[in-house]
Amino acid sequence: VTVETGARYVLDARRKHGPTLLDPDPDDRARRVGLLLTAVRAAADLGAHAVHCFSGVIPPGTDQDTAWKRLPDALAPVLDAATAAGVPLAVEPEPGHLLATLADFHRLREALDSPAALGLTLDIGHCQCLEPLPPAHCVRAAAPWLRHVQIEDMRRGVHDHLPLGEGEIDFPAVLDALAAVDYRALTVVELPRHSHAGPHQAERSLFFLRRATGRSAGPPPGPAAVPPGSTS
Repeated sequence: VTVETGARYVLDARRKHGPTLLDPDPDDRARRVGLLLTAVRAAADLGAHAVHCFSGVIPPGTDQDTAWKRLPDALAPVLDAATAAGVPLAVEPEPGHLLATLADFHRLREALDSPAALGLTLDIGHCQCLEPLPPAHCVRAAAPWLRHVQIEDMRRGVHDHLPLGEGEIDFPAVLDALAAVDYRALTVVELPRHSHAGPHQAERSLFFLRRATGRSAGPPPGPAAVPPGSTS
């Protein structure tokens, strides 16, 4: 189990991912901190591998320096709770957010004096989208801090989560890298725009990943049955 806190409208029905850890209003930042503290408690009860989170986008009217001061300040009490609970916090670099790259993760880690409870969610598609190194190299570079992995296909420079095999990622190399660094937590397929075909995509993804690791996969699944009225 990994506890996910990235639902688009979990705290605000009108603001995607809002409020964030970067908001100008301290009460708004406290709402996001409160959600993360609740997630840490739930993760401890469940024996979870980690609690996933992200920085959020820089709010209008806020400069980067101010945002980089708010982020570690907001996360400090969450990291204290995570340390006490023995549950890592796994921050995800997200395209368009303040913390968007592996370099940004290390900037945050250094700002917080490298707490043991601060880990990393590595999204393989985001590596393909933004990072200067190929995704398999990113896995090796991130290994000491790796607590959670999200996987999907993606193209360079385009933040669009694609079914496995429909983008540019070299998946055998990525899976070999995860095995080489002895990663043992969850690797989850993240296709936020494909929920209408969830069971089909789960079957298709499992077939693809087994084939990419050289395991027997059986026949490929057929096309998805799209319910009437649904859209992709």
